[in-house]
Amino acid sequence: MTLEATANSSDARETANPALRAALAITAVAAATLAGAWFFQLVLDIRPCPLCLEQRYAYYLAIPLGALVAFAAARDAPRAVLVAGLAILAAAALGNGWLGAYHAGVEWHFWQGPTDCTGEIGNLGSAGNLLQRLDTVKVIRCDEVQWRFLGLSLAGYNVLISLLMAAIAAWGIVRTSKRA
Repeated sequence: MTLEATANSSDARETANPALRAALAITAVAAATLAGAWFFQLVLDIRPCPLCLEQRYAYYLAIPLGALVAFAAARDAPRAVLVAGLAILAAAALGNGWLGAYHAGVEWHFWQGPTDCTGEIGNLGSAGNLLQRLDTVKVIRCDEVQWRFLGLSLAGYNVLISLLMAAIAAWGIVRTSKRA
């Protein structure tokens, strides 16, 4: 095999199926992120606030949709279908990145968060059972950071992961669109 033939086969593998590579990468990143979130919650007992739980929705979408796009790409589905699937994944990731940035801003007290997790605690019932109810209620506030690493909270890392997923999807869209 000549050097030119090796280079050509390498180029062919590189551009062989970018939609498949992008969809598999997004699926893997989303699955790893959710596994990490569940690890923090179940093993480290860092409980999610309502905004944290909402940020998981995009990952719950990305895993099956990414697998479906990968399956379609492996079966040589039409380019328009693959691009549409990757575009939905990119939009979900960008939306999730926005939600993570909003949540990080709430944690840094740049703006007020939703009242269900940053407002006053109200309606604890009658005075007779107030102490009993206070013992059973654990409010996870959206504006209090439970864990930071290198200055970023989990919401901040969600922004970075979401932007990575969107970039992978965009790469897949561009490469799939250019594919002959």
